[in-house]
Amino acid sequence: MEFERRDAPFVTPSTDVASIMRQVLYALIPAALAYVWYFGAGFIFNLLIAALFCAAGEAAMLRLRGRPVEPVLGDFSAMVTAVLLAFALPALTPWWVTATAALFGIVVVKHLYGGLGYNLFNPAMAGYVVVLVAFPLDLNLWTAPRMGDLDYHYMTLFETARYTLTGTFPDYLTFDAISRATPLDVVKAGLNSMNTFEEMRSYPMMGDFGGRGWEWIGNFTAIGGAWLLLRNIIRWQIPFGVLAGLLIPAGIFYFADPAVHASPGFYLFSGGTILCAFFIATDPVTAATSPRGRLVYGLGIGFLIYAIRRWGSYADGVAFAVLLMNMAAPAIDYVTRPRIVGHARRSWGRK
Repeated sequence: MEFERRDAPFVTPSTDVASIMRQVLYALIPAALAYVWYFGAGFIFNLLIAALFCAAGEAAMLRLRGRPVEPVLGDFSAMVTAVLLAFALPALTPWWVTATAALFGIVVVKHLYGGLGYNLFNPAMAGYVVVLVAFPLDLNLWTAPRMGDLDYHYMTLFETARYTLTGTFPDYLTFDAISRATPLDVVKAGLNSMNTFEEMRSYPMMGDFGGRGWEWIGNFTAIGGAWLLLRNIIRWQIPFGVLAGLLIPAGIFYFADPAVHASPGFYLFSGGTILCAFFIATDPVTAATSPRGRLVYGLGIGFLIYAIRRWGSYADGVAFAVLLMNMAAPAIDYVTRPRIVGHARRSWGRK
């Protein structure tokens, strides 16, 4: 009689990396459609270029490392990086800027650290910061939302494709006719110029709470994030920590002096706050892993976002906040690791 022999693992896990990444991508579909509606087809071009170079960079590095290509490309982690980059970049971004961000995130940040599961920094945010520093003019070319200025020229699909491929506008368009300052830029510059927050709320780009268009993108992003919470793909501590870490200091300063500080609602519904809370900060590789550690990690990101937006040099600050807390995640896990029953907790640095 022959007995069937099986090697470990003996129990097949109910989820794997590919299924988790697919559900993250599904959850981002409503926000992506809203982004295209309000800011044009440039998002689609950014996504296609980022996906192409993320996949190419991943395949090339796997070949160099002697690893099989198909299983790794099939886990969709590179596609998640591409989608997050498409959300972070302006809708009008030349292809070489998007390609640089994608290749840096995959080749340098991910694979030079050992590949998925070993990278210290979030690849999408690291790639974004590199092009933010290297191509500041291109990263400031934000267009007005569809419900923005009445005199705003909405670029056609052909015009958008031409700018993406060549970096030039048609002869009848200029940089000033296309570009608009984001709500975060307007408020930051206005507060630094001693204008009151209420005065800046009359700006055409302002909505009920945050920026027009950005509010609805945030709403759809929150719906996708809630779906991930219900599916137990992410845990509640990091989203709660990010939002609390941002909204608590914003609320304290706003109620202390609403003339010189923006409202908590503005910070919540402007920029990448909600995307960060549910999709960027919750990256399981670069975030803290212990329950209390996840909460501390999220609180740190939220507070840094507020500090950078209010007193730093950059209007949004999400990427810098995430990367700074990525560096702190190992220490946070060490300090907040759960105590084993029957063992006394040792103080940090004591043997």
